[in-house]
Amino acid sequence: MELLYEGKAKRIYSTKHQDEVICEFKDSLTAFNGEKKDTQKGKGALNLAITTLIFQELEKAGIPTHLIRKLDNTKQLVKKCEIILIEVVVRNIAAGSLAKRLGLKEGERLPFTIVEFYYKKDELNDPLINDDHAMILNLVKDRKELELLREYGKKINTFLIDFFDKAGMTLVDFKVEFGRDAKGNIILADEITPDSCRLWDKKTGKKLDKDIFRQDLGDLMSAYKEVLQRISQ
Repeated sequence: MELLYEGKAKRIYSTKHQDEVICEFKDSLTAFNGEKKDTQKGKGALNLAITTLIFQELEKAGIPTHLIRKLDNTKQLVKKCEIILIEVVVRNIAAGSLAKRLGLKEGERLPFTIVEFYYKKDELNDPLINDDHAMILNLVKDRKELELLREYGKKINTFLIDFFDKAGMTLVDFKVEFGRDAKGNIILADEITPDSCRLWDKKTGKKLDKDIFRQDLGDLMSAYKEVLQRISQ
């Protein structure tokens, strides 16, 4: 396998098939655009198991994803796609940067779901952008693609709210990324894990996501194991 790309959380390898690649989940942890770093042994395996299960369920719900199949504890076979450099963030409850930016109290339920776009550019700290910015930067082919990203974000949100609710968790917000497959179709890529979602216990409000690492709240691995156990039941 030839290493094609290595990011903060994953490595991408080539395969003998032009339209397929192997995605390996790393044990690394980063926050604040890489300013805070750590490694937790077994984290990659946990995130792979979580995202594989969620992507399989999303496929059943009609959301196209890059997932083909799980290969081992840390690797997936996925469709090769051209990543769209827009992070789609969907928010149901005020937390994180939204709470700080607008002066909202963390935990305040929003009157309606918000879909935000961020420019996937580490050296610029992934800035918040609007539709016009996306067009100026040529991040999408046209405004119809932006609307499709919004539509997918909302559909995924509707599914995940119910999915996590059944597992005793509240979906606060999440980030997803999309890409274009070999046929030019926009599909869900990357991951959906506690690294990319804010998940709170429905009864206690206990955080079960990467905010544990960001805010030094305790044992991250126990929380990730708990998330996997809950959604696997």
